[in-house]
Amino acid sequence: MAVTHPMAVTDADFGQEIEQHDGLSMVDFWAAWCGPCQIVAPVVEQLAQEYEGRLKVAKLDVDASQQTAMRFNVRSIPSILFFKGGQHVDTVVGAVPKAYLVEKIEQHLG
Repeated sequence: MAVTHPMAVTDADFGQEIEQHDGLSMVDFWAAWCGPCQIVAPVVEQLAQEYEGRLKVAKLDVDASQQTAMRFNVRSIPSILFFKGGQHVDTVVGAVPKAYLVEKIEQHLG
């Protein structure tokens, strides 16, 4: 069975799951106490389903994985970072509309 929901990544497995992934990855940097993160969460889940097989979608809890958040200079959450071939290629900060994220995904898939 395919994984359609976003996978959880941590400091421990971020390199393996995201930076060693050949294709496009989208990582939602979030925290449980963050209101705007709760607004973005269902959109991230929808995108994981809609782009299944073409986009790897992950979530990183910044409270539990502070090293990775600091490494990518994540100062505001939610921050959604895009990685292509393991390289950080784009960042979206804040609770943005789904259409904006779709535009970014299509831009990087193209």
